[in-house]
Amino acid sequence: EHVGTHCIDHRSIPRPRSGLRVTPHGIETLSLVGKSFRNYPKERANDLSIKSCSKEGFLEAIPRKWGQRGRSLVAHAGGLDDELSLPGGCVSAIILAGGVGKRMGAAIPKQYLELSGQPIATYSMETFSQMEEIGELVVVCNEEWEHVFDEAYASLPAADKKPLVFARPGAERQDSVFNGLQACRGGAQLVAIHDSARPLVTKDDCRRCMADGMKVGAAVLGVPVKPTIKQVNADGTVEKTLTRSKLWEVQTPQCIKPGLLKEGFEVVRARNIEVTDDVSIIEAMGLPVLITQGSYTNIKVTTPEDMSVAQRFLNDLRAE
Repeated sequence: EHVGTHCIDHRSIPRPRSGLRVTPHGIETLSLVGKSFRNYPKERANDLSIKSCSKEGFLEAIPRKWGQRGRSLVAHAGGLDDELSLPGGCVSAIILAGGVGKRMGAAIPKQYLELSGQPIATYSMETFSQMEEIGELVVVCNEEWEHVFDEAYASLPAADKKPLVFARPGAERQDSVFNGLQACRGGAQLVAIHDSARPLVTKDDCRRCMADGMKVGAAVLGVPVKPTIKQVNADGTVEKTLTRSKLWEVQTPQCIKPGLLKEGFEVVRARNIEVTDDVSIIEAMGLPVLITQGSYTNIKVTTPEDMSVAQRFLNDLRAE
């Protein structure tokens, strides 16, 4: 008989040799660095799970999902099944808008180009402003572009006007995220970090990712890759073909508990690790990251061709 993890009696499950184990206080994961176990709070234990499994299969199923010891524990899933209603105003949205956008070849950064007569960066700002879960908007941008957000903010309905805060970008993405995190109010339970060059993210996808982040600690929107991906050597020869069923293209927002992210920054700085996305900071700690399945329309506008695609997607979304 299959049972939900809320019904599992930890005393009836044998202790695994590696991976995870259930205790009266929650779930513990085997540390990637040493042989000690890292504790997860009891209130988070029930959320570190797959949809359903037998008592005997529970502990074996999760290591296969999250990888083996020595690798980051990244959940290969499309979102947790139980709906979680987030408290109003508990999430700080960090909107990254400090990029230069060299690949676009435009005179101004790509996120400030207009899509249907509106700056790309302001689309996601409007989306987050309409969500009850969002308590503040933290925009990371250079001072010369603040007016773009101020003007968009002024046109918002009064009910959607969350507190608006600005922070300055850093030399690298992780520096910009750190600066945005420092600007967040102290009471936020979650931060949702979003690339302003992704104008078409939906509120539904954001909510599911936020719920997963609140449950597990860190979650990121993503979609399964469609093409075949090959790993190539420096000389251009194919080294191997990667297993497509295990590959996901990650998007934003990336939703992380602030305390966890702050701890992660300390780790990557101490180890001099440079990361290209935010949940990689959590992966570097050996902690789980859940991939919440998003939408293929949530593209990042990076090249002139992307502008045309985004326009078609926007037209389709408005027609729905």
